[in-house]
Amino acid sequence: MSIRTLLVDDHLLVMLGIRRLLESEEDIEIIDTVNDPSSLIEVVATTSPDVVVTDVRMKEFNGIELTKELLSKFPEIKVVILSGYDHEEYYNAAFKAGASAYITKERSAFDLANAIRQSNMGYILFSKNQISTKDFETLTSAEQKILLLISKDKTNYEISMDLSISKRTVEYHISSIIRKLDVDSRVGAVVKGIKKGLIGDF
Repeated sequence: MSIRTLLVDDHLLVMLGIRRLLESEEDIEIIDTVNDPSSLIEVVATTSPDVVVTDVRMKEFNGIELTKELLSKFPEIKVVILSGYDHEEYYNAAFKAGASAYITKERSAFDLANAIRQSNMGYILFSKNQISTKDFETLTSAEQKILLLISKDKTNYEISMDLSISKRTVEYHISSIIRKLDVDSRVGAVVKGIKKGLIGDF
């Protein structure tokens, strides 16, 4: 199935150029574009994208804050931030906001398409060179429960059944766990969780 992708940018020509590049990818479907970020939540509610690609800085809007608002309402959606700024503070802010990837506009269309694909699969595409690892957030109660179930070799489907939540919500929580623990896999999360004393009986 195609990855349903929504583009957000207040520069119409830039957005149309990005759309044209991505439309050549067989597995990526551009379902809509948003030129006015004030309508983003409404558009997402009606179109149900898998991935949202948004600029980090727009006239009256901040892509980081939009990401936080978007994920608070639609936690199953993946967000890829596209920016002309290659600064650590932007990477950190995007990471903490819950974005799956931060791609600079100087990167190729291949890099952006790859970020969309991997984000859709639940990967977090921030390297240790891009972000500061000093202040990682603690896991929520739900994330700790899911980490425990992961340690018991439960699949995402089994976890969703055990906790009575959707499979996409489980994927979102696992992405958040991986991000917060600064690891790159479920196995890494379990190992780090054991070291930190996060895995116990609930």
